[in-house]
Amino acid sequence: MAFASTVTVDEIEALEVASFPGEITVVPNAHCEEFDKAIEYLSSQEVIGFDTETKPCFVPKVPRNKMAILQLSGADRAYIFRLQQVGVPPKLAALLGNPKVLKIGAAVHDDIRGLQEYRRFIPKGFVDLQRLAPTYGIEEKSVRKMSAIILKKRVSKSQQLSNWESSHLSDAQLRYAAIDAWICREMYYKLMAESAE
Repeated sequence: MAFASTVTVDEIEALEVASFPGEITVVPNAHCEEFDKAIEYLSSQEVIGFDTETKPCFVPKVPRNKMAILQLSGADRAYIFRLQQVGVPPKLAALLGNPKVLKIGAAVHDDIRGLQEYRRFIPKGFVDLQRLAPTYGIEEKSVRKMSAIILKKRVSKSQQLSNWESSHLSDAQLRYAAIDAWICREMYYKLMAESAE
């Protein structure tokens, strides 16, 4: 099955909306049970989805906000790390530098740079869908368009510009964040299955 190279807005709107099938856990700080469980689960996976969110800044010439959350997802569990409270502790840095756990995202270079503002680490095991997809003839770069082409699923972007530094993240924000990481993992598996045929 060859993939389409591009997709229109109308084609995307006609697709079924993507929804994350698993459990979403917020990791509020580095000294809680959720943090340890997250690292244990994610370290046991061969492939995880990866994404980050930053509170948008709508004022020109003002420096960008510091990255607010990191999302990492397996098949059935997604973890939302509140970076401004958690930071990037050594165990999380070790996961991000573990070549045995593939971390699939889009435009990962920018995300890694933002994470390194919290702690320097050597990133290993990262796969950027923006580099992988073109080898399958896909010209689109956004997660929304790539998921429409590869998975025939529509990713809602309604929460993208919301306040990711809010003291309480809404259910809609958490679902959005989980889907953005998880869908990258799903796209990777679909592309790998295509290569194997």
